[in-house]
Amino acid sequence: MSRCEQKESTEQRPLSSDREHSDPLVNPRAVCKVCKRLYRDPKILPCLHTFCSDCISQLEPFSVSSRSRRDVAEGGRRDEALEADRPAGTITVLCPECDCEVDVPPSGPVGLSTDHLALDEVFLETLVTDGPLGCDLCGEGGAESRCEVCCVNLCEFCCQAHRRQKRTASHSVQALEELKARGRLCRPVLCTLHPGQELRLFCQPCDLPVCLECAATLHRDHRCCPTRDVIDRHGDRIRELIAVNLQPRLERLEESLQKVEASQEALQARVEATASEVRAFARGYASAVETHCLSLLRRLEELRVQRRNHLHLQRVQLQQALLDVRGGVEFAERLLSCGSDAEILSAKGVTLRRLIREVEGYPVVGVINSKTVDVSRCTIEGEGLQEGTEGQLGHFTLVCRDSAGEQLARGGEHVLVSIVHAEKKNCKVETTVTDNSDGSYSVSYTPREPGAHSVWVCVKAQHVKGSPFVLNVKRKLRRHRGTFHCCSFCSSGGAKEARCGCPGTMPGGFKGCGHGHKGHPGKPHWSCCGSTTEQSECLPQSVLAAVSPRSHLRTVEL
Repeated sequence: MSRCEQKESTEQRPLSSDREHSDPLVNPRAVCKVCKRLYRDPKILPCLHTFCSDCISQLEPFSVSSRSRRDVAEGGRRDEALEADRPAGTITVLCPECDCEVDVPPSGPVGLSTDHLALDEVFLETLVTDGPLGCDLCGEGGAESRCEVCCVNLCEFCCQAHRRQKRTASHSVQALEELKARGRLCRPVLCTLHPGQELRLFCQPCDLPVCLECAATLHRDHRCCPTRDVIDRHGDRIRELIAVNLQPRLERLEESLQKVEASQEALQARVEATASEVRAFARGYASAVETHCLSLLRRLEELRVQRRNHLHLQRVQLQQALLDVRGGVEFAERLLSCGSDAEILSAKGVTLRRLIREVEGYPVVGVINSKTVDVSRCTIEGEGLQEGTEGQLGHFTLVCRDSAGEQLARGGEHVLVSIVHAEKKNCKVETTVTDNSDGSYSVSYTPREPGAHSVWVCVKAQHVKGSPFVLNVKRKLRRHRGTFHCCSFCSSGGAKEARCGCPGTMPGGFKGCGHGHKGHPGKPHWSCCGSTTEQSECLPQSVLAAVSPRSHLRTVEL
């Protein structure tokens, strides 16, 4: 048996196993994540994920490149230049594990690199789980050793013969029990073009491991070195990339992932807390609604009993009146039909008095009030609903009316009035609603902020016609603190210490203004701010301080 046949027979045995990955004892590194079976001809995708060659060939193409480099050079576009870097006929598929777009050579999965580590894991899994193996040379005895160069399992007799032969005496033969205990299988990588030849050389121009026959034929003009001479340089390059670039990035990604997971946990905690608050609010709201419902039902029952008593009293009174009238009519008719003249005349007085009393009727107590409030008919009276002044009391009146537009003669309706600043939502105005017990309700309020306000007027939790209303609150005018005079000299009786808000001055040590002197406005003005308009707002100190002594004040008439 040749080395190639020995290798094929040895590798085909574990690859033909169809054990599912559902077995928890199966090594996950020996199982394809697509077919869930032991690897069969495992190939490495550019994203470094390994799958069976058949599984890769069954992946649905994502895109196919058919342009040549010459076509792209004429186009000159960046995306087409990127497309030109791929050989024509390259198929793009999505990796089943990371969902990345990866390129498959035009030759298909055969052009991808074989994952020899996966093959080692498959053989080791088969070695551990399949029980005793037979000898690959004689086929009779049980295998106890394995030649790592020929990749064959040997019985004790064939192992001794293998060591005696000159050609195989230098091969490394390991005991199967030692391989099982070690958990790691080292076997040679053979050339695909020359079966039986191990890849011991490395072609530097082609950047490929080659066998001796490849180096002598296909790569005879290339510089080929033993793999042990170049492994350090290429291994160090990989280690450098991992240590310098990938390891810090890996740490940053792990840190970011931890932050995202912490954020997810915090989000979940906030969601649960908010959900608990919502449920608590819903339970409280439902309890309040139920309590209010029971209160309304009790009130309704009280009204029912009250109205029932009234109706019962009226019914009894009407029945009694009916009996009285019927009894009087029957007595009078019997007297007139059966009595003699003397009998009629003798009973005339008492009969007439009774009949007259029946005609006048009896006083009936109790009344049924059928008028109910119609929210759409309610009106609001008073200017305090449209305009108000900061810090001053405002008021208006709500008149409740029935469906006919007539004012109700009673109170007791549930009236709600809310006044909120249009821009400052947290600025609310306290309101007072007074029931006048005649169908009208007096509303008073004192605004603290100028500007537009929204006024809600509700009866029985329903807006009256026009609600919400717009209330414009004016800023409170600053009152003058001084005297409206002709000059400070005249108003103070010639006092030198008297001052004035106008820019006027007087010689002789006077601190105020005087007629005909410098800066006097030439007309009566306020001593506090210098305004020449009597019905005006007093200017604030900040404005007075900004005005120079020789400038003129501009006042605004009310």
